[in-house]
Amino acid sequence: MDPDCAICRAPATVQCDCEAKGLESAVKQAEDRMMRGIYNDIRGWVRAHAQDYILEYFRLLTERRKLQHQNHLDHLTQQAYHYYHAPPHPSQLDHANAALKRGVDEDWQASVQRYPEVLEYFYSLVELSLPSDDEPAVKDPPLSALNGSRKTNRRSAMGSMGGGSVYHDHDRHRGTPLPRGRTPPVGRIDGRTTAPPMGGGLGPPPPGARRMPYRGPPPPGVAYYPGPPY
Repeated sequence: MDPDCAICRAPATVQCDCEAKGLESAVKQAEDRMMRGIYNDIRGWVRAHAQDYILEYFRLLTERRKLQHQNHLDHLTQQAYHYYHAPPHPSQLDHANAALKRGVDEDWQASVQRYPEVLEYFYSLVELSLPSDDEPAVKDPPLSALNGSRKTNRRSAMGSMGGGSVYHDHDRHRGTPLPRGRTPPVGRIDGRTTAPPMGGGLGPPPPGARRMPYRGPPPPGVAYYPGPPY
């Protein structure tokens, strides 16, 4: 015998969608409570590393361009003294400096346009995975409503989700910020992330790349649908 709808009290034969909508709303509320901090930590970590990468990439481009500019000024000076025994004409210097400014602007534009690629790369280094179904915390959750044992009913028959290592952060609920750590594929110079060679892309993350684990506090032992009736 199937019970009536827990939301609108309609008989089970009506097959209303109140409970399905209520469950979807409860999932969204729980996700917002438990995952918002994780998403913020990941976003901050990715953003910081992406900014470091873009700034270092821009620095490499501008250093190369400034070296070319200095070589050009040296060439102008040599020519001027060779032919006229005088410094370069001010208009030549103005033209060279204007070309340098345009080049620096182009370098910055090219660097900023790489943000989508760089952000996707650093996001790809983050791994979220689920605990296996046979873990004690999954089989026997410490929820008061279950009285210390696993029970099932017609609404709890959900598909099994793949196992694997858990995304932990044992200190997150104690207020410790997620560490930025080292960026695996690039080096560090004077505390800044260094860009890889400019000829190639970022590529996929290397095997054994750094993971950012997280395990939040246990869910509260409250009613199945939190908040007011839907």
